[in-house]
Amino acid sequence: MAIPEASTIWWNGALVPWQEARVHVLAHGLHYGTGVLEGTRVFATADGPAVFRLPEHLRRLHRSARMIRMDLPYGVADLTRATVELVRANGHQDCYLRHFAFLGYGTMGIDMRHSPVDVSIASWEWRGQLPQGEGGITLKTSSWRRNDPNAVPPAAKATGPYLNSVLARREANDAGYDEALLLGPDGAVSECTGENVFAVRDGVLRTPPSSAGALEGITQDTLLTLARDLGVEVRVEGLLRSDLYAADELFVCGTAAGVIPVRALDDRALPESPGPVTGRLREAYRAAVSGADPRYRHWLTPVG
Repeated sequence: MAIPEASTIWWNGALVPWQEARVHVLAHGLHYGTGVLEGTRVFATADGPAVFRLPEHLRRLHRSARMIRMDLPYGVADLTRATVELVRANGHQDCYLRHFAFLGYGTMGIDMRHSPVDVSIASWEWRGQLPQGEGGITLKTSSWRRNDPNAVPPAAKATGPYLNSVLARREANDAGYDEALLLGPDGAVSECTGENVFAVRDGVLRTPPSSAGALEGITQDTLLTLARDLGVEVRVEGLLRSDLYAADELFVCGTAAGVIPVRALDDRALPESPGPVTGRLREAYRAAVSGADPRYRHWLTPVG
């Protein structure tokens, strides 16, 4: 699906026309996957567009960069101002944001120490890459395992390791499924290719910990907070594939995806899709991101 172009992109400290934000073919990050990224969302609210949990996303970007030994030339405050400036310039009311830092053009070879760091922010109108229908999506357990944490750190939202997700998604899509479920090196449930996974059984909400190779999802953290505030029992603990087969409800969540129910895993239909807990959390999430629930307005950065 083609990206709907906006007018500008923030590129190394300045707004430039969309088509002029270009990268040299010999950029280090293009050849070796030396980059970190964040997917963030702007939502329309009664007070105008607002970025959801922007500080948390930008802090995670910095943590990811630190993990792969990349020094970002812009701090969280700098990137916050740049994000607001970009969204205003593009006139978006509801959009996706991609914060991206990578090693650029200047040196070549495995040694990363002398390559310059380029930073960009782009915004475009996008609803993500999973079906948004009410009935839910289908999952296939992938033959590919999630990256071993002693090979590359899954806690870093880095570009190179995303080949793992790309291969798993292609396998699932070619087999007729919407999304792939990845298991960790030990066979425990990790996450999907771009979303965290939740299971509900007997009213208890469960999700794998980061030690399973799952990214510490900001949407995941949001839903854990909302669930606790709704009085839902929450457990962050290891899950087996059989735990998901035995669940009453399954759903996945992510910044681009939102909260999406799962109707079948490995051709095993879920009893309910969406189930009652999933439905309550979807509504609570929508109220939080839109500013309709005043308890969570501190999660919103107004664009103005």
